[in-house]
Amino acid sequence: MLYLTEAEVRELLPMERAIELVRAVLTDAGAGRAPVLPRRRVRAGGAVLAVMAAAWRPQEGRSLLGAKVYAASRGGAHFHVLLWDGDTGEPLALVEADRLGQVRTGAASAVATAAMARPESERLFVVGAGYQAETQVEAIARVLPLRRVEVYSRTPARREAFARAMAERLGLEVTAVADPEAAAARADVVVTVTDAADPVLLGRWLRPGCHVNAAGSNRAEHRELDAEAVLRADVVAVDDLEGARLEAGDLLAAERAGWSWERAVPLGEILRGSRPGRPGAEAVTLFESQGIASEDVATAAFVYRQALAAGRGRPVP
Repeated sequence: MLYLTEAEVRELLPMERAIELVRAVLTDAGAGRAPVLPRRRVRAGGAVLAVMAAAWRPQEGRSLLGAKVYAASRGGAHFHVLLWDGDTGEPLALVEADRLGQVRTGAASAVATAAMARPESERLFVVGAGYQAETQVEAIARVLPLRRVEVYSRTPARREAFARAMAERLGLEVTAVADPEAAAARADVVVTVTDAADPVLLGRWLRPGCHVNAAGSNRAEHRELDAEAVLRADVVAVDDLEGARLEAGDLLAAERAGWSWERAVPLGEILRGSRPGRPGAEAVTLFESQGIASEDVATAAFVYRQALAAGRGRPVP
């Protein structure tokens, strides 16, 4: 069993490979080969422990089992993925997973965007300027012909710093904006990736034909979108339906306003072609990203295999 650090994950998990892995595991989920256990939380004192798990039976290669475990408090969060051989039960790796989670979350948005956005989309608007927003831009830039990225954060200095850093890193035009309504109205793709408890994106701002990735909230009592944004969506995709019913605050609030869970489509079914991702050029589409353990299992397994080949990591006694 190998122990792999954040530095090794950063070195061994490129974004382009993460996108391929997340697409593969979500496609297999659409065929029933990647079942997940949704996130569960327990609290003690000032910290919360979250646990989520998955199995993956890919069409090629060995089966895998994995669990993501993390504890969060006001002082920060600590993430790990445990990986087992799905055929023998042998423990394979313990992976530090802060960077891994950041990358796979961006990769999931890229997979959904490629399947649901108009392929000619050029303008991306991001609400949120934290570290998760970085991989959202990086990943979506790999699946769309982006020409302009706009970013909004409530803190002007933070959004300005984010715009400068991402423009330098990606060679794109990245601009900080002070008016989220105007930016949303001219965007082809919108990403919300915040820790907000109340909506930061309103449905009346959205232009026909846009695609939205709601990637920040995974708590039932929090929401980044108002009910109108959900109600306007012609297609609403989720990474896992059971998990979304538990913690997709955007959808739970929209349900109280008349939205129906019958309209929710697992992204894996879109990827397999059994459900449409975009019914027409003027449709509004939405991906509610809660983050599921199968994405962690797929990316952690890749890091593990790369580490074995490169002689990285250290044995766990």
